Amino acid sequence: MLISAPRAAASAARRLTVTFYLYAFLDDFVLLYPVYALLFTDTGLSVAEISSLFVIWSLTGILLEVPSGVWADMVSRRLLLAGAPLLGAVGFGLWVAAPSYWVFALGFVLWGARSSLQSGASEALVYEELDRLGLADRYGRVIGRASTLGLLGALLATAVAAPVFATGGYPAVGVASVLGSLLCAAVGLALPEQRIREAGTVPAEQTGDDDRSGDDDRSGPSGYLSILRAGLAEARTDRSVRRALLFLPAMAAIWGALEEYVSLLAGDVAAPSTVPLLVLLVWIGVMLGGLLTPIGQRLSTGRFAATIAFAAVVLAAGALSGRAGGFVLIAVAFCALQMASLVADVRLQESITGPTRATVTSLAGLGTDVVTIGVYGGYAVASVVAGHGVIFALFTVPYLVIAFGVRRIGRTGPDRPVPERAEPTVTVS
Repeated sequence: MLISAPRAAASAARRLTVTFYLYAFLDDFVLLYPVYALLFTDTGLSVAEISSLFVIWSLTGILLEVPSGVWADMVSRRLLLAGAPLLGAVGFGLWVAAPSYWVFALGFVLWGARSSLQSGASEALVYEELDRLGLADRYGRVIGRASTLGLLGALLATAVAAPVFATGGYPAVGVASVLGSLLCAAVGLALPEQRIREAGTVPAEQTGDDDRSGDDDRSGPSGYLSILRAGLAEARTDRSVRRALLFLPAMAAIWGALEEYVSLLAGDVAAPSTVPLLVLLVWIGVMLGGLLTPIGQRLSTGRFAATIAFAAVVLAAGALSGRAGGFVLIAVAFCALQMASLVADVRLQESITGPTRATVTSLAGLGTDVVTIGVYGGYAVASVVAGHGVIFALFTVPYLVIAFGVRRIGRTGPDRPVPERAEPTVTVS
């Protein structure tokens, strides 16, 4: 029986995307998220001790980001994505079973390792699987929807955490978080991955109705140091990759770090009972931004740059308004910035041509982590002399610079075309 290539490719893509969407949702459906800070304070930790835990968390991500990306190019990315939630499950279980400073620190190390294993591996797996099907142009839509579903998972976890916590306290939300992570790991195992063993990469895995010949074999470096050198070489020598690696961290890290302070900004302009609603409004903006990623991909370079500049101006206006109504502007700005950040991720994936996709992507993750910590530090210093609204406005200035740079660079922006690929031929007997 002969199955048409478009039909077979569409079926395989559907399996990939549905599984990845479920994985993204479950990865953030952790009931401990909204109450873990309360767990720390109830255990007796000071603000300084809690802050030190966040530093441990961030440093773990920085130290493991690139090594985990190289590992993802050496072994099965699917197995890494399946194993990562297990680390979180162990950490969450330890937190509620034996709460103490050092147990919390260990949990954050495991959590940082979990995030590092997923960073790079997830983008590389999804992009390359779509690429094999001749559907790489769908990557932006897929990654945007996955981002939105992850936020939806976090929102639902926050809503469910309240009654679960009221019923069973920290043990109940801890058990629920562990079970959610285990389910996420199981879904990770269901992700399709068809990479060919060639000079050290993982063996081919035929799944579903897709029966490919050896013509699709890809050669690549083998061994940790060889893969790392190859990834660094592509980042250094390919101008489009180099620019994308600079653009993505600058685009994503600033507003991503500011998001952590949204509730503090809301507390300056609204009653405590209204703060959660204002934070929710901003989250809705971010969720919509993920869904708008395909539209962002179609913008010309000039319009894309104008969108970034518009987001910066609107964010500053909303933050400086001193009114709860200003959060409508902030939500609009975060929507545009989320869309632009995901488009930046798409452009990075499109620019990578070598066999070390996860390694190169992890370099962007490392840059994002470093810029994020820089924003945290800058915010702390600025808070000594300025209010939250002024600080938010100050951090919009880099986006005006980014918009100017995107406009100047031209085709490094989002209208860079995706190379056409031959339609895959799939024959099932």
